[in-house]
Amino acid sequence: MTRIAIVGASLAGAHAARAIRAAGFDDEVLVVGDENHLPYDRPPLSKQFLTTNADDGHEYEKLKLRVTKEPGALDLRWRIGAKASQLDLDERALVLATGERIDFDGLVVATGSRARLLPHLLVPVEVAGRVCSLRTIDDAVRIKQLLPSDPGRLVICGAGFIGLEVASSARELGHDVSVVDVAATPLSRVMNREAAMAVADLHRGHGVDLRLGVGLSTVATDGKGSRVATVATDGKGSRVAVGLSDGSELTADLVVIGVGASPDVDWLEGNGFDLSNGLKVDPTCAAAPTVVAAGDVARWPNELYDGQYMRIEQWDNAVEMGAFAGTRLVAALNGESGYASFAPVPWFWSDQFGQKIQLAGLVTPDSQIVIGKYGDDRVVELFSNQRGVLVGALAWNRPRHAILARQLIADRASLDDAVEKLAG
Repeated sequence: MTRIAIVGASLAGAHAARAIRAAGFDDEVLVVGDENHLPYDRPPLSKQFLTTNADDGHEYEKLKLRVTKEPGALDLRWRIGAKASQLDLDERALVLATGERIDFDGLVVATGSRARLLPHLLVPVEVAGRVCSLRTIDDAVRIKQLLPSDPGRLVICGAGFIGLEVASSARELGHDVSVVDVAATPLSRVMNREAAMAVADLHRGHGVDLRLGVGLSTVATDGKGSRVATVATDGKGSRVAVGLSDGSELTADLVVIGVGASPDVDWLEGNGFDLSNGLKVDPTCAAAPTVVAAGDVARWPNELYDGQYMRIEQWDNAVEMGAFAGTRLVAALNGESGYASFAPVPWFWSDQFGQKIQLAGLVTPDSQIVIGKYGDDRVVELFSNQRGVLVGALAWNRPRHAILARQLIADRASLDDAVEKLAG
């Protein structure tokens, strides 16, 4: 019997499993996941999940992917709560943290990412319970439990999409919110300055205290050279104090760290893979002849963007790449050749204070045209490369324009043609 192992009971892993069965593979498919949950959708964790008053167990059932709601439909074997600790590529075997060894014929790497921590943030034990990250459903449940029933105060470190969505949700619940980021603008990695300032205005207009260009401060060493952030109790155990690098101090009932994520690749070490910023794969998602990767963990050359290497932490990419990688793996096991390349248009959306922000492709500094006006809540900004080809579009409350722009990017339309089609 042939066995495919999928490491990562994730969105990408679930869609890989579905594609493997759709491709006609009818032997064993084993899905290994380190969380104690079957695969679920993560985007609502920073939005609806935090704001609903419903039972968390019921909300989790709503988040579960269809493949997990009908576990017999794809005839999958699940190993939930089991972490892969090592890969023996030569022997085609996984080693779990328990020491169990699992042989495989084909492997899908879909372990995603872990919430990134601030390397200097050493939190005193007495307040560690009030400092959270948000990556998993367990994290979201913990945040909900720590949020005070009466309006309280949150400090969010990181003005990326997760931090800003949590800020929006917390304000909806009536809490005071401060967002701290070392960058001069929110979303500095994915937006140009004009769009980022519009996001800043949106949050300030809804009462969010934005502290930009500052970080958490360090005030002492532990005698071994490690820095200690100024997080301490207020003497009553009810709040924590957070010192900032500009000398100011904030108090909070809860501190949420949202400074990005790191690919979960440690278990792949020792097999000759390039693991710098994720598992490096070829244009067909393969890292080895019968090893593929998908989702946040994978870094691949996107031929739509002249082979630029990308590692994308987005829902849509996990779905598409998981399906592509699963199909690619079955083809390899069947001895087929001439594989297609995975060349999608990156796609992302965020909901904040009732505004829908959608991003197709990439933001570039080369050339850009704004259709509409920031501040009017309905705008599209287009980005091209140096050859005048459309490579990205940012749409604010323009969902139809966002979908059309995504197709124009895939068709390699010129910036001029895109403006003509989207100006209406």
